[in-house]
Amino acid sequence: MSSKPDDLEAVRSVADTLQPFANDDRERIIRWAREKLGMSTSAPVASAARVEASTEAPRDGAPEGTQTAVDIKKFVTEKAPKSDVQFAATVAYFYQFKSPENQRKESITREDLVEACRQVDRKRPKVPAQVLVNAYRDGLFDRGEKGSYKLNSVGENLVAMALPGTNGAAKTPKRTRKSGPAKGTGKKKGARKGR
Repeated sequence: MSSKPDDLEAVRSVADTLQPFANDDRERIIRWAREKLGMSTSAPVASAARVEASTEAPRDGAPEGTQTAVDIKKFVTEKAPKSDVQFAATVAYFYQFKSPENQRKESITREDLVEACRQVDRKRPKVPAQVLVNAYRDGLFDRGEKGSYKLNSVGENLVAMALPGTNGAAKTPKRTRKSGPAKGTGKKKGARKGR
């Protein structure tokens, strides 16, 4: 005879585990756990965290009862993306988690990327749609409806944890070309080709 797991004990265990983390970190951890368990990652967790956050004491000297929305320009400046792909992930993260409630989006399009460039005074990519495709190929986005891309947990982790890349963690590795012969040619540096 197996007994049903105790719901309240599970809640206590999760709450104890999440206690040392900040609310944004708790929200992200719960979202990742929901993904891992194959559960929906939409509104219930995020809205509960927002309700909890709105009942907390105000931060940064904001008057009680007011919520300060994060400005996209300030957010992008803080995250300091080094490439167009990192910029796209930062924009998607902003729209999904940091923008004012009435402007939140689950996915972004090339138009959103272009508008974000305008708002943060960043040079517009030559082919904005290709930036989103590249971010998808790099594993930061999942495809949404035609032309839209949704930030996945890898992209969220990049923006939340690795940016800004002050310690080099967020830098994209660059391939460097060594001077000298290619491996396996048997030629020494400085040797000339005959004929």
